Amino acid sequence: VTGGEPLLRRNLPALIEKLAQTDGLADLAMTTNGVLLAAQAASLKAAGLHRITVSLDTLHRTRFKALTGFDEHGSVLAGIDAAARAGFEDRKIDTVVVRGVNDDELDEMIEFGRHAGAEVRFIEYMDVGGATRWTRHAVVSRQEILSTLTERYGAITAEPERGSAPAALYRLPDGTRFGIISSTTEP
Repeated sequence: VTGGEPLLRRNLPALIEKLAQTDGLADLAMTTNGVLLAAQAASLKAAGLHRITVSLDTLHRTRFKALTGFDEHGSVLAGIDAAARAGFEDRKIDTVVVRGVNDDELDEMIEFGRHAGAEVRFIEYMDVGGATRWTRHAVVSRQEILSTLTERYGAITAEPERGSAPAALYRLPDGTRFGIISSTTEP
């Protein structure tokens, strides 16, 4: 469940409950900006939602406001925490990495994900049909992300590919898992 912001939909838990009752449905996930998640996490879990992914591009409130145009950083963090308390075992944090904007936060994001019990997935900045001021120079490639994290943490191990999953998965020496979606340099 994604597209726009699903948490804005009235009676979303009722829709999730109907979807969860679909014969043959093995997995039900949602991607959200997390702003309204704190108030709805428990009811979504109770309705049958299996997994949740929250988009969070920075851990810095001022950057968050500059990137999104609104001051809801605390609400997103509260939503991530509420998802854990609601019992979502499979939680992900998607971070679009942009050179000169948030590429200095890779290790901070890993540490935040570790503390929050969520898998961080770094996403290469991509052109979305002119909707942003995208330039190739702003793309931080998978190789650059891996190099930066290797300098900080040591040798990183790639995990076997999992079919159609969008992220390539990796493990740090301590076992912490993270992903990279290289939609620009290695689509």
